[in-house]
Amino acid sequence: MGQSPEPNDGELDLEARAALRRVAGLGTELQDISEVEYREIRLERVVLIGVWSDGTFEQSNRSMAELAALAETAGSQVLDALVQRRDRPDPATYIGSGKLQELRQIVENSEADTVVCNGELSPSQLSKMESVVKVKVVDRTWLILDIFAQHARSREGKAQVSLAQMQYMLPRLRGWGESLSRQTGGRVGSQGGGIGTRGPGETKLETDRRRIGKSMAKLRREIAQMHTARITQRASRHRSGVPSVAITGYTNAGKSSLLNRMTSAGVLVENALFATLDPIVRQARTPTGREYTLTDTVGFVRELPHQLVEAFRSTLEEVADSDLILHIVDGSDPDPEGQLTAVRAVLAEIEATHIPELVVINKADAADPFVLDRLLLRERNSIAVSALTGQGIAELLATIEAQLPDPQVDIKVCIPYDRGDLLARIYREGSVLSRTDTEVGSVVVGKVPSAMAEELESLPS
Repeated sequence: MGQSPEPNDGELDLEARAALRRVAGLGTELQDISEVEYREIRLERVVLIGVWSDGTFEQSNRSMAELAALAETAGSQVLDALVQRRDRPDPATYIGSGKLQELRQIVENSEADTVVCNGELSPSQLSKMESVVKVKVVDRTWLILDIFAQHARSREGKAQVSLAQMQYMLPRLRGWGESLSRQTGGRVGSQGGGIGTRGPGETKLETDRRRIGKSMAKLRREIAQMHTARITQRASRHRSGVPSVAITGYTNAGKSSLLNRMTSAGVLVENALFATLDPIVRQARTPTGREYTLTDTVGFVRELPHQLVEAFRSTLEEVADSDLILHIVDGSDPDPEGQLTAVRAVLAEIEATHIPELVVINKADAADPFVLDRLLLRERNSIAVSALTGQGIAELLATIEAQLPDPQVDIKVCIPYDRGDLLARIYREGSVLSRTDTEVGSVVVGKVPSAMAEELESLPS
């Protein structure tokens, strides 16, 4: 018998392109078991798997690195990370049946208990993968939802996350063996559960779907009530004429750190993804004393699950209803332009693209100077700062003051000396062009919000 011919270079290249590739530097396996022993609950041991279908190899690696950071934020221990080059994910098994068998072997060898996919899986893909690898499989969407569930603190935040989880879970309900196909009822005259249990019955799956549907309806009603209260609060701020500035941007770009630097708010700051979920509103003043509100909002991420955008829509309206958006971007990130694009996609989804936007390039102390120059040249309305060192903060505050909307109504009034409260409000909420102190009071020329102008009409001009 003759020997089989050796594969040519083209076949070897094809095989290499289709193979599972390990992503370097993403394993976080703990070397010393003593680091784990003190934990009450052992961390999940996960293997990451992704499909590289477009973009460069570096972009694919960055995406997997972000998935690893998400997994670690959720409390997992990343053992391995693999990427397969494909034109598009396999519609049945995500990575193809052959590669799925290879993944199963890797999972067994590493003793992992979870596989995390860098994409959203269909219900059939999820079921097929779990049936082959024999461990729990979660996708990127469910991972992000899990992180949100861990970080939600307020009643509204918890309700929003629960609703998003149920929206995701409903089409993916499934069970092992016959547990979800067992009838809860039975035929008339059967030896079933007795009175009240006979009849056509329904499967456990149908019961679960009905129960989840009722829970979703209840959560939507609760969120709608909280939404009404939030609208009332915003309307009150608008009536007072106080401008609002919303801080938004990519997760872990330093939004909360910047809020603390600007207002001494004392907001919790963590080097973790999605550390802030609930909006935080703080009062601030411009260098000349004009008052405005600063709102720290939830961070965004590439391909933010649609369920989260919908569930958090009432919260995100704080951004859509603001007078100025501070778009924070991490200047030290390998792909800051990608961060800008991802955040603007969400801003478009919540219809906030019409609001003036000031791009704030944070972490300038750690960024490459050439990257900073590139971003400042690319973004016409931008400024570089460092929330850590304070670099550029004074210039940022002056820029905010220049870009806040001007009060609409011109005034010229004489404020009696015994009404210092009115004079202070004009400085705080309006813009003073000139002030002349006379025998009877201070003659002020400037601009104020319409609501204040009505209060001042009774005063002499």
